[in-house]
Amino acid sequence: MSAFQDRSALESKLVSLECHFTWDLDISRSKLLCLREALEDIGLEEGYCWLGHIYNLQGFIHHQLGLIEEARRFFCRAAEAFRQLRNTVSDEGPWLVVNYGNMAWLHLQIGEQTQTQKYLTKIEALKMEYPSPSLDDPHPEICAEKAWTLMKFGRDKKLLAVDYFQRAIRMQPDVVEWQTSRVLALVKAFMHHKENFDSDLLEKVKIAKEHDPENLYLSALYLEARAQKGTRIQDEARKLAQRVLRKPVSSYSGMKPLLRLYRIYVSMDEAIDLAEEALERHPNARYMKKCAAICYKRKVFSPNNNHLERSLIERAISLHKETIALYPHSSLKMQISLANIYAKSNRRANAEELFEELLRTELDPEEEQMVSSFYAKYLQYSQKERNKSITYYMRAAMIPHHSFYREDSIRRLEKISEEERQPVSRDIEDFLLHLSQ
Repeated sequence: MSAFQDRSALESKLVSLECHFTWDLDISRSKLLCLREALEDIGLEEGYCWLGHIYNLQGFIHHQLGLIEEARRFFCRAAEAFRQLRNTVSDEGPWLVVNYGNMAWLHLQIGEQTQTQKYLTKIEALKMEYPSPSLDDPHPEICAEKAWTLMKFGRDKKLLAVDYFQRAIRMQPDVVEWQTSRVLALVKAFMHHKENFDSDLLEKVKIAKEHDPENLYLSALYLEARAQKGTRIQDEARKLAQRVLRKPVSSYSGMKPLLRLYRIYVSMDEAIDLAEEALERHPNARYMKKCAAICYKRKVFSPNNNHLERSLIERAISLHKETIALYPHSSLKMQISLANIYAKSNRRANAEELFEELLRTELDPEEEQMVSSFYAKYLQYSQKERNKSITYYMRAAMIPHHSFYREDSIRRLEKISEEERQPVSRDIEDFLLHLSQ
């Protein structure tokens, strides 16, 4: 009973800690696996100032996946990274509070209660030595790490990240990386719903760029925001491309938003050329293959491309296959794109086979909605099998999970119902009525 009481007392203390285990993160297995691969793409050089945060989140991910020793290794690497990055006399500082909280949780869950207590004692000592400047908020270092972590999740979490970055900046306004990341979180939250930059957001991006001119990801977003307002940015984009090409491959380098900018506001062909040049410089970089595959997909499905060259189709298919193999846990959208490219190039047997394979895969609710929705569109538009498409729109809609794909499937069912005659229209109406109850 005493051991049970000791553990219960420790658990009550752990729940109040600020760390990854208490931040209400989406821990579905598919999300964790996707996020693990995304963090690997940041690269150590470009993500240097966030290295401790990257390792901490990787440690949490591996713990949730049941890989305890890997989790311990990442948490230890995080602590060492923080110590190396902070130019201070002491090895200890408030930036270690989250890491120590993670370690406390890990040790309790593997039955090492003495070690758990050791880390709780360390946390209390750090909080005493480095109190937060605000009575209402955690230390700014904690707010910033929480914000950076929340950025990696959905739109609502990104908006919460903006708030936590703002709290950190209010207490410690001289950290450029926090100001930049706050604006990036804000932009990504808006882009999640494909909203254009409004004047206020454009001004925030401009100010952040002036304070952080070496952040080329931010520079690409700033050019995109100006282009949306009608400014001619082609020459600036080409100059920026040369700077981005010289940087190490990383999801933080700015290549992905730059290629999007090229596709929309420079030219699709120049976007393809830029992606190929980057691949020529870094032929084994999986992130560049992913970026190039997206470019070719956009080219294939461009409204102006009614007569596609066979070589372009083959390159698109090849890049998609390579990318899918390199991202075994986060390539579902890429596999759907490949199926649609097959359909576009009249390889419908290949498209059908891939869609059916995906439908047999073990998916989480939103993934199943996504696959069902895209398969329904394929049936409706490529195969002209409207009745069969209705079955899969219904399959996506009946999964009780709120997502874009569910709402889109419902809207498409409503439209089909308006266009169809009885009894199909009545069947859809009955389905939608039952769904709303």
